[in-house]
Amino acid sequence: MSEPTTEGRRGKPLTMLTVLGSRWLNPTMVRVTFSAPDFTPNGFTDAYVKLLFDERGPILDDIPERPTTRTYTVRRFDPVTRELDLDFVVHGDEGLAAPWATACSPGDRVIARGPGGKWAPSPDADWHLFVGDESAIPAIEAGLAALPVAARGLALIEVGEHTVELQAPEGVEVRWLVRGDAPYREERLAEEVRSLPWGDLGDVDVFAHGERGAMKSLRAVFRKHAVAADRLSISGYWALGRKEDEFQAEKRTDLGRI
Repeated sequence: MSEPTTEGRRGKPLTMLTVLGSRWLNPTMVRVTFSAPDFTPNGFTDAYVKLLFDERGPILDDIPERPTTRTYTVRRFDPVTRELDLDFVVHGDEGLAAPWATACSPGDRVIARGPGGKWAPSPDADWHLFVGDESAIPAIEAGLAALPVAARGLALIEVGEHTVELQAPEGVEVRWLVRGDAPYREERLAEEVRSLPWGDLGDVDVFAHGERGAMKSLRAVFRKHAVAADRLSISGYWALGRKEDEFQAEKRTDLGRI
């Protein structure tokens, strides 16, 4: 078929995306720009779409009832040009979507379901805290771009080796935790957040997304400091030692709950 059906599972619209071009943000992250004339944004900075894939590549017709999907944050959508940017973290040839993103050419197509998402930074918060890893960079970047000019806060991002250039208000620090050759530890982000001068921060608005175990450790810190539910967005984007489909299946179990 030339165009996808208008509604996917759970009523989320299906939109055809056509590749316009791509560029590497660092050696492990590539940004693909798509033409998305039928995309309808939802206004949230954590907006995401699910790309439809099978073992051959993007599913463009004969869509199954429960297709394999890969989830990506909408880094940018321009309502005038109808261009949409998605950032892909690349781990060699691993996965379905990232290898496709590194090899795609202008004119290639993929179907997206969505958008989902329901968070944006609270403009009246005293202090903004963003916490995550490579997988959360696009959502953190979108959140930083939506902050008031006078905003204060911290973006704390753990990466293996490579950072990216992020723009933030003058009062918001961007702090990179670079592991290098050190082993991954679920507690590292929580240790940094625990050391913040919480008593001096006032009303804190928190966005924390990334590896599942790390988010569980952070949840305990936020609970200790009584971060209000309406000031907290926390979720696992992936889980150490789990493939994407395993991780998604576990999200509906006690193990997967943050």
